Amino acid sequence: MTPDVIRMAPDEIRTTPGADRPLVSVTEFTDPACPWAWGSEPVFRLLRLTLGSRARWRPVFGILFDEDDDPAPDPGAEARWYERFIREVTAHTDAPYAPRLHWLTRSSLPASLAASAARSQGPEVAERVLRRLRESTFVLGTPADTPDGIRGVVQGVPGLDSDRLLRELAARETREAVRADWTETRRPIPEVLDLDGPGPHPGRAKEVGEHRRYALPTLLFDGPGGRVCVPGWRPPATYFEAARTAAGDRLPLTPVRLPATAALERWRSLTRPELALLTEESAAPAEAVRVDTGHGPLWLHPDEARARAQSSFGVKAQVAGVSDNETPRGVH
Repeated sequence: MTPDVIRMAPDEIRTTPGADRPLVSVTEFTDPACPWAWGSEPVFRLLRLTLGSRARWRPVFGILFDEDDDPAPDPGAEARWYERFIREVTAHTDAPYAPRLHWLTRSSLPASLAASAARSQGPEVAERVLRRLRESTFVLGTPADTPDGIRGVVQGVPGLDSDRLLRELAARETREAVRADWTETRRPIPEVLDLDGPGPHPGRAKEVGEHRRYALPTLLFDGPGGRVCVPGWRPPATYFEAARTAAGDRLPLTPVRLPATAALERWRSLTRPELALLTEESAAPAEAVRVDTGHGPLWLHPDEARARAQSSFGVKAQVAGVSDNETPRGVH
């Protein structure tokens, strides 16, 4: 067990797998506006792919920027500060960032409500909705923090009923579920309260007002081998070791990787770190539509590029005019 991982005794918490129960439960404390969570997307995608049906993956939205927070006296200066922070994080994650962050999200609650509401339409739809919400900040620099902004961002997500999503994100039940996430995030396990771990983002619980909350992202793995916590920013092998330990050493260690064409078909949007980690290939598929960001490219499936070109997602200027036989203007 590496020092990156916090393991609790197996008898502290135990999950008994059954015919209809996955071997491991994974709780991901996250937020759509968190750059460390955005930078962790490649390894989390790889982990979800490898674990497959043997894991139940549950995102918990910590609300990095709450609706009750005091507004910034100078929103422009606040956006420039967060833009610098994103770029500092990118030095470690190599994730794309927007050429300019036009504003810092007014609150990450609306996006979290949308991501939570999307679960009723299936896990694959929910995963794609959350990805689009992340990209609104880290690719476009225009965070989806209003109902209209969310509608524009999620338009064209395969299998999504966007009208239903907007209705459900406004429902009392959805708000209660996300507020429960807020509370859960602010009840971190004792082991992370005074953690002095390695790396640029060791995962020590953050002091936020009168509360302490998990650092974002933090993963909790629960299974027959006990509970294992992986906080902060960690290498891929750490997460696989944690999953194996929580499963009582009953999971394979070898990550599942896909050909680049299959990865693009599955996820529809790939960053440079994702192409390297998920496919081990250096070149994107020939049919991929390249969108340049402030730090490296993002590749879109052609259908995804067309869907975004027809929406108000914001990459319209880069992928406008795409058709079956055209290369989008400004894209190469």
